Amino acid sequence: MNLRSKNKFRAEVSTSSLNDIMFFLMLFFLITSTMISPSVIKLTLPSAKYHQTVRKTEVSISITSSHQYYINNQPVEFEKIEPELMRLVPDPEKVTVVIRCDKDVPVQNLIDVLQIGNKLKIKMILATKAPNA
Repeated sequence: MNLRSKNKFRAEVSTSSLNDIMFFLMLFFLITSTMISPSVIKLTLPSAKYHQTVRKTEVSISITSSHQYYINNQPVEFEKIEPELMRLVPDPEKVTVVIRCDKDVPVQNLIDVLQIGNKLKIKMILATKAPNA
């Protein structure tokens, strides 16, 4: 007498819903990663005890420790900073230029960029980080 059933039990896992979840997670992370726009240029900013947050910046100048200059994350030669700023800042009274300068850059390089801004009558500020950051 054969008491075993002819249909054998097979354990199955349905993965179709997991594919949907992974797809939605991928879309979510792609959308949120495009909204975040960190500065691509890696700099070690100097620290300051007192600081103020600037909400909106239209123009950003970065100076790396290897003495490369960037305006809005686009590489530019030092000689072309002034014409590029003239093009990007049509009304100097409404725009604040943020200078992100690596802490290992000589002060003279920073002063040279500040003199260009002073010549064009553009308000410029230096970006720093909090001492504990």
